[in-house]
Amino acid sequence: MARAPLLQLTDISLTFGGDPVFDSLSLTIQPGDRVALVGRNGSGKSTLMKVMAGLVEPDRGEVVTPAGASVGYMEQDPDLSAFATLGDFARAGLDEGQGYRVEMAAEGLKFDPERPVATASGGERRRAALARLLAEAPDLMLLDEPTNHLDIQAIGWLEEQLSATKSAFVLISHDRAFLRNLTRATLWIDRGEVRRQERGFVGFEDWREAIWAAEDDARHKLDRKIKAEARWAVEGISARRKRNQGRVRALAALREARAGQIRRQGAAALALESGQQSGKRVIEAKGIAKTFGDRDILKPFDLRVQRGDRVAFVGPNGVGKTTLIKMLTGEIAPDQGTVTHGTNLDIAIFDQTRSALDPEMSLWDSLTGDPEMRVSGRADQVMVRGQPKHVVAYLKDFLFDEAQARAPVRSLSGGEKARLLLARIMARPSNLLVLDEPTNDLDVETLDLLQDILGDYDGTVLLVSHDRDFIDRVADTTVAMEGDGRAVIYPGGWSDYRAQRPEDAPEVVATPVEVAKPVAEKAKPVREGLSFTEKHRLEALPGIIERLEAEIAKLSDFLSAPDLFSTAPAKFQKASEGLAERQAKLAEAEEEWLALEEKAAG
Repeated sequence: MARAPLLQLTDISLTFGGDPVFDSLSLTIQPGDRVALVGRNGSGKSTLMKVMAGLVEPDRGEVVTPAGASVGYMEQDPDLSAFATLGDFARAGLDEGQGYRVEMAAEGLKFDPERPVATASGGERRRAALARLLAEAPDLMLLDEPTNHLDIQAIGWLEEQLSATKSAFVLISHDRAFLRNLTRATLWIDRGEVRRQERGFVGFEDWREAIWAAEDDARHKLDRKIKAEARWAVEGISARRKRNQGRVRALAALREARAGQIRRQGAAALALESGQQSGKRVIEAKGIAKTFGDRDILKPFDLRVQRGDRVAFVGPNGVGKTTLIKMLTGEIAPDQGTVTHGTNLDIAIFDQTRSALDPEMSLWDSLTGDPEMRVSGRADQVMVRGQPKHVVAYLKDFLFDEAQARAPVRSLSGGEKARLLLARIMARPSNLLVLDEPTNDLDVETLDLLQDILGDYDGTVLLVSHDRDFIDRVADTTVAMEGDGRAVIYPGGWSDYRAQRPEDAPEVVATPVEVAKPVAEKAKPVREGLSFTEKHRLEALPGIIERLEAEIAKLSDFLSAPDLFSTAPAKFQKASEGLAERQAKLAEAEEEWLALEEKAAG
């Protein structure tokens, strides 16, 4: 018997400021769905999710949730003003005795439930909102950028929880690896239209390109037809005026149809220009160390950065990645050791806190007020890589419209603030680019473009990121900061680091939160024969097995390149070892699952 959908949207229309966000939109979310919700920044992803959650009322249409079905929404900016601590907020609405779920989620997501709301950061508030949703375990979870402000370990923990849950979910994220590993269907918002494909994000880009290619082909044929009909109108209409008025009207209709076609939003005009060439040696750190109080941030550490290197710094939040970057760039001094810079360094910094942006300043003034961008005597011009350009034209290169030019920075979304900061640092030549969490809030297309221009950039890149896919695409060296002041250098990106990391290397292990079943089922006894811990492990193993299978498939594809062994023998060796390691882990996980299933049944 077919199960009723968890959520049904029928003929939804919504308009903001005269322009329709959605028109005649219908979609259904079924039990067990794992859906990626994707689209360009500003396309309406968050708005659609708020419609699903019942927080935004459509102008027309119905949003139906069947009786007894629960829907939970993770807010990007939750209101905690009525609560004393983060834990009070996260536990609100739970039955007595269920607060342990919040404690378990807090451990995995790395926040302190006893932290007063008044002193909590925005990231801690978001993690508390995520913990609340996981602890509630509704039938349908609506997750808007849940990985923002999470480090790689917490993202991996969250991935395991969502892999194991029986709840359906709709997920907005810029993290490709997260989307690929978790989703089985894709909703794509493009110019007000929502399309659905019954494949996860892994198939999205091929699907998108096929649709756009078909659009381009149809537009080309329409243009040719209009051109032919227009020629006929000029050359032959006078001789056949009465008999061919229908054809004239058809030509007008063709032109109207062509004018009504909505152009795809262009990509941001990201560009980097390398300044004067730096010396071959960019940075040399010898024996540098740093402590705060009695805590080791960095034990004596050596690093040599050569011109053209792409070095990624990874590790948990608070481990000291940004501190290490600041020591390497000379912003702060190490407690011991030396940092030597090469010649002719011209550094550009993308700061994760966006501290270079004044929230009360307009976008116009943010650019014209920058001394390095100011054009003498021209208040409406900015200097862009050595050439003057009108400030509005430059803002349009980064997908801002003219009406936004005089708006305050505080009115911008996270993605828009990131684009504005990129506009500032890309306006002038540089040869050392420091990117501290550049991927937060940027859409997939902008990340693609950023990756491409970094590939063509002649300078050197230092990158701090929790986006595993982006690190794999950009970095050729990874510095892993693993706590207690330890920093270890690995060749390659994130996947290379994980493949080379010793099996016995210490790692933070979080206890998983119980999200596998809706709250209403929690009164059922633990499966006979299993301890509480074994039950959690049994519920988590299918997700772990699925992730290992995906990693094995990715490594197998990589190794299938015919010339890989001859052109990159070191990468071939590391990938081969990584494949063997994951195959062994998969066999162990499958055996463990079978043993626990037998014990539960016995």
